[in-house]
Amino acid sequence: MRLSSGPEPATADGNSHLVETPGEWSPQALRALPLDEVTVLASRIRSLLVEHVCAAGGHLGPNLGVVELTLALHRGFESPRDVLVFDTGHQTYVHKMITGRADLFGQLSRSGGISGYPSRSESVHDWVENSHASTALSYADGLAKAFAAQGQEQRWVVPVIGDGAMAGGLAFEALNNLAGAGYRKVVVVLDDNGRSYAPTTGALAVHLAGLQHPSHRGSEAGRSNLFTDLGFVYIGPVDGHDPVAFEQAFEEARAVQGPVLVHTLTRKGKGYRSAEADDIDCFHAVGIIDPATGAPSSSVSEPTWTDVFGDELPRIGAQRPDVVAVCAAMLQPTGLKRFADRFPRRVFDVGIAEQHAVCSAVGLAMGGLHPVVAIFLNRAFDQLLLDVALHRLPITLVLDRAGITGPDGPSHHGLWDHTLLSLVPGLRLAEPRDAVTLRELLQEALSDQDGPTALRFPKGTINEDLPATHRVGHVDLLGPIGHDVLLVGLGAMAGPCVAARDRLTTQGFSVTVAAPRWALPVPEELVRLAAGHRLVVTVEDSARAGGVGDALAQACADAAVPARVRNLGVPGLFMAHGSRPELLAAAGLDACGIASGVRLAWDSHQL
Repeated sequence: MRLSSGPEPATADGNSHLVETPGEWSPQALRALPLDEVTVLASRIRSLLVEHVCAAGGHLGPNLGVVELTLALHRGFESPRDVLVFDTGHQTYVHKMITGRADLFGQLSRSGGISGYPSRSESVHDWVENSHASTALSYADGLAKAFAAQGQEQRWVVPVIGDGAMAGGLAFEALNNLAGAGYRKVVVVLDDNGRSYAPTTGALAVHLAGLQHPSHRGSEAGRSNLFTDLGFVYIGPVDGHDPVAFEQAFEEARAVQGPVLVHTLTRKGKGYRSAEADDIDCFHAVGIIDPATGAPSSSVSEPTWTDVFGDELPRIGAQRPDVVAVCAAMLQPTGLKRFADRFPRRVFDVGIAEQHAVCSAVGLAMGGLHPVVAIFLNRAFDQLLLDVALHRLPITLVLDRAGITGPDGPSHHGLWDHTLLSLVPGLRLAEPRDAVTLRELLQEALSDQDGPTALRFPKGTINEDLPATHRVGHVDLLGPIGHDVLLVGLGAMAGPCVAARDRLTTQGFSVTVAAPRWALPVPEELVRLAAGHRLVVTVEDSARAGGVGDALAQACADAAVPARVRNLGVPGLFMAHGSRPELLAAAGLDACGIASGVRLAWDSHQL
């Protein structure tokens, strides 16, 4: 259910108290606030951001950088009649506070609490569910067309794009159409902080930096640059932390009869010393930290899956000069930083451009190298299918946010990788279950020169080691061999399957737990194992439809295996935010849920 758009406007004389009463914040009240009090409000908002995000975790640096920008947007335009479309949706905490949700930040990104991204179910001010980059300009293009077609030309459409997102190819496609259409009420706001996670790469970053010196507002604002050459009226650069400059810029933009681009300069982490001093990513995303020091609240840091990958790749790279790495503006988060520090000429950060990342890797492979590509797979599936696989090139994808990721919500869960990868001819999929198998399978993947490989693992703390008691080809067996039920635990699901096996054993079931090292194509050894059991249950941290479980069921049917095959996985829906353990349990993918699923399948088939 949508929240209300906020209280009715307060009188100017009664507005001063609003700074200290977040529960009364609204776009109407903000527009009535005297300009000289906006800076005081900005300071109050920064204090709340530090307080809440340090306590819960989340995107701190990006939101600290857009406080004045967000306030100016809500003062200069009348949301929701005027449409504010935020591109990198992790920059919308301030927007949420101003639109009636400031008192809800104690449950930020927690199960049942507010999302860390725009959410149409939360507010009429949130137009999209976006979180990934480079989409807002396309949304804006369509919205402007829709309003024009319905005679609603009085409505402004204001896409806000930043955190490196302008470098994405989709953004350039939209710029081409926005400028060419000659929209009268579209204002593109380019929030230029010079960074995505790390400093922005590529020629666009150089071009934007060149526009900053000297400052050329007013009569010089029309000088030729990339955006004016496309057909935009360029306003800027604007000091992104000066409310007065913003008021002037947006007043000027509203007076223009045609597409406008307002170029604003902001500082990521603004106002919080620890974030400003963080060279890696300005506290782009943090866990629970001490607000006074910026240090993690716990001195004990458990290793993550990404840590293990990031430690192993440089070891391999020292022995394999042909191994190179490619990422899309996520060098540190994907674990490639150590490799980059050791082999700086062998890492290529292409910016937020996943399609280009994969096609560029095709060229690297054709040139005799073995690229390791760490990206969000969903954004580059066509390139994987028709550029990598069709050429049978030795490229290794590393999917380090596979399955349920937790608090970031629907757009960040990696729930479709099994389904997508199962469609790619010739691709081999590795499923590490712990640190040992992650290291081993990464080496095996990079030794494969016959076609593409993929390595998938979740975000977060790595599982305890689960040594194999037997190995049959590409399949590890974890414990005794039974004859009733074959439990197939894929990747990180192997641990919960072992725990479910222990529950089922006490109930009289004879259970085998198999953990395929290579899950696609389906190993012949796994099909033979299935033939020795009455029921086969696959457990995958991915969508059930079209996943590895379906592939195994088809392989068993083709081989005339009489065993029933039941697939446990994530249902076909967009999962909300919450902790990974909570969401796994909700999907029936913890030990209790798996054991229940096995019993239900056994009883329903009357085995």
